[in-house]
Amino acid sequence: MLAAFVWLAALAAAHWDTAGRLDNLYLDWNLRRLAAQHPADPGIVMIDIDEPTLEAMVPEYGRYPWTRAVYGQLLEGLARQQPAAIVFDILFIDPQKEHLADDLYFVRTATALPNVYFPMVRLSAPPQAERGNGYLLKELKNATAGPGADPEARAALLLPLPGLSQTGRLGTINVFADADGVVRRYPMHLETYGWRIASLPARLARDLGYSVPATENLMITWHGPPRSYRTVSFYDVFTDLDRKQPQRPAEEFRGRIVIVGTTASGLHDLKLTPMGANYPGTEVLATTIDNLKNGERLRVSPAWIMPATTALVLLVLAIGFTRGISPLPLGAGLLVFTVALAAGGWAAMAFGRTVIPVVSPLLFAWLYFLPAAIRAYWLERRDRQRVTQLFSRFLDPRVVKGLVEKGETDASLSGQKREITVLFSDIRGFTTLSERKSAQEIVDLLNRYFSLQVEVIFRHQGTLDKYIGDAIMAFWGAPTDQADHAPRALACAREMEQALLRFRQELGPDGENFNIGIGIHTGEAVVGFIGSPEHRQDYTVIGDTVNTASRIEGATRGRSRILVSAAVRDACRARCTFTDRGLVKLKGKEDKVHLFEPKWETS
Repeated sequence: MLAAFVWLAALAAAHWDTAGRLDNLYLDWNLRRLAAQHPADPGIVMIDIDEPTLEAMVPEYGRYPWTRAVYGQLLEGLARQQPAAIVFDILFIDPQKEHLADDLYFVRTATALPNVYFPMVRLSAPPQAERGNGYLLKELKNATAGPGADPEARAALLLPLPGLSQTGRLGTINVFADADGVVRRYPMHLETYGWRIASLPARLARDLGYSVPATENLMITWHGPPRSYRTVSFYDVFTDLDRKQPQRPAEEFRGRIVIVGTTASGLHDLKLTPMGANYPGTEVLATTIDNLKNGERLRVSPAWIMPATTALVLLVLAIGFTRGISPLPLGAGLLVFTVALAAGGWAAMAFGRTVIPVVSPLLFAWLYFLPAAIRAYWLERRDRQRVTQLFSRFLDPRVVKGLVEKGETDASLSGQKREITVLFSDIRGFTTLSERKSAQEIVDLLNRYFSLQVEVIFRHQGTLDKYIGDAIMAFWGAPTDQADHAPRALACAREMEQALLRFRQELGPDGENFNIGIGIHTGEAVVGFIGSPEHRQDYTVIGDTVNTASRIEGATRGRSRILVSAAVRDACRARCTFTDRGLVKLKGKEDKVHLFEPKWETS
């Protein structure tokens, strides 16, 4: 069952990535908790081309996109405040043929400043198309050759205007969503035919002296919902920079990283992120730069952790089920493990900045546990019914109930060596009585008598071993532990004698010669189920203790109705008095056995 489940789970995970999607939901929940505790870096400011800007710029500059002179003027104004860097999240690809002078002005202004950065985009295109029309990577200042790089490799790229590209201050802004469509990572570089093309955040980070991770992707540490970074309207900044008497703070952008981008919904730069839908792409860029600036790293645990954890918990469950542990404690243990792993995943994220798989192992564990628990419950119920039927033949129902509740089985109660007390009871004078009765009358009489005596045995919580012709064998001390097994057997013998007297009264004249002999002995014996497993087994005791009890019962003829051994007398001194019947030679015993007759006070 375990093997089949693991293969099916692996197949499902490979085809539908269900577990991975659920893990992402838990990851996103943790990312939101983490974001709430760590605000955005105030040293990063966004100049936003928002909806009001698009509307306010129309009268003087026309509809978007505007001529590049607008951005040239913005750069000149921002440069006076000496920001740490100015990063454009706007593509300047094709020349504006009707405004070439404006393009030239913008390029001259941007190239004259040492800290202005521009985006580029790696396009998805067939290799043959790239070889014919792509950009030669060795001429790209932002590309680094790796081992085995093709010197003539070309790639389909959207580059900014030639003058801007020549600065080398550019990087890719390609962002790839996970399988569920959510953006959680930002590429640090793109591998292309053995070349590494740096991303815009990585290019900026290296120039500003920030550490850039060697990994291909940086898992983003978020800092809140949209608008978490200080954002100012492009129109407000642009018009204020052009005033003779600016109204905004003169040091507003000094020493800060300024990102120029757009959040206007009509420009379609919106992403689905753990912080929610419609998250501005510009703010994704800002968050990634924030991570690099402040050394924020989310480490992802090795890929083998998830299957190893899953296999371990499934193995523990499987061992528990195969060893017969009840589903209830296993389920409780799995619940504790669930809480512990969920708390561990949160702690690893909050304090160790490490992402560990939580949902996948728990999903597979619970999906395995539920059918396995149902199966175990069904097997346990079947065993309970079988044990109940098995023990009800020779135990009081209350004792059977206790055994079943403790989960005892025929296997667990078999092959034990215990100190027990054995009682034999045989009928006297039955031969004479049977000569005057029909066969059916004899059977009815015996059934009536045995019913009375078995009720007495069960009332004293004894175990009915068997009927041997017209004799009864019972014992105490098994299958349940009974510290007072000898006194219980002796009390049972007394009540059996009283039941005999009442039965004789029921028989009338036929009962004059109807009598019994009872022998009791205490000692060690082997207890268990004896017989053929396929056909019939009886719960019985074997050993010298049984033989001695049987011989004591035989010695009652002509001596007493009840005789016990010295071991029984010693265990019951406080319960009644005994009359010494001397040493008696028993059949099959080399040494004589000291026998005693119990005497009870009559009321």
